[in-house]
Amino acid sequence: MQNTIEQKTVEQKYNKWIIAVSVIIPLAVAALFGVNLRKLGFDVEPLSFLPPIYATINGFTAITLFLAVMAIKRGNRKLHEVLVKLAICFSVSFLVMYVAYHMTSDSTPFGGEGIIRPIYFFILITHIALSVIIIPFVLYTYVRGISGSYERHKKLARITYPLWMYVAVTGVIVYIMISPYYKY
Repeated sequence: MQNTIEQKTVEQKYNKWIIAVSVIIPLAVAALFGVNLRKLGFDVEPLSFLPPIYATINGFTAITLFLAVMAIKRGNRKLHEVLVKLAICFSVSFLVMYVAYHMTSDSTPFGGEGIIRPIYFFILITHIALSVIIIPFVLYTYVRGISGSYERHKKLARITYPLWMYVAVTGVIVYIMISPYYKY
């Protein structure tokens, strides 16, 4: 009983931070997405080389998440924890590069026609929506794990994992679909 109380106390310690981060990140990304430093008169080079890099990082995130699940299924808790931390680092790296790209480069319109167009926008919209929704899921799942609340961690991870995996994989798909229209 005492252990459960300590676990929940650790989790409660992080609740305000999780809520703050879950609100601040999407708002900051939305605000910065509309800021183009070049159009504001800053002498910066467009970071047009970033999209294939951050798409690759999304792929690394998906692979790392898969390996993390395999590690825990094999009972390797330490490797699982390391891989989850790595996946979080990949996701943060993606986000920083994504924002940097959009702050220095013009947006690329999707040029596909026919049935591929609504498919692209469906994938893009669900990717964006779930990338916002996944933030608190990842953070709460992570905190439950580090606090030792393994049953609660496992229960939430069953939701978090497929959502996070979807975001990572669709990030790659969106890049592949729009990449022919980039101007390098």
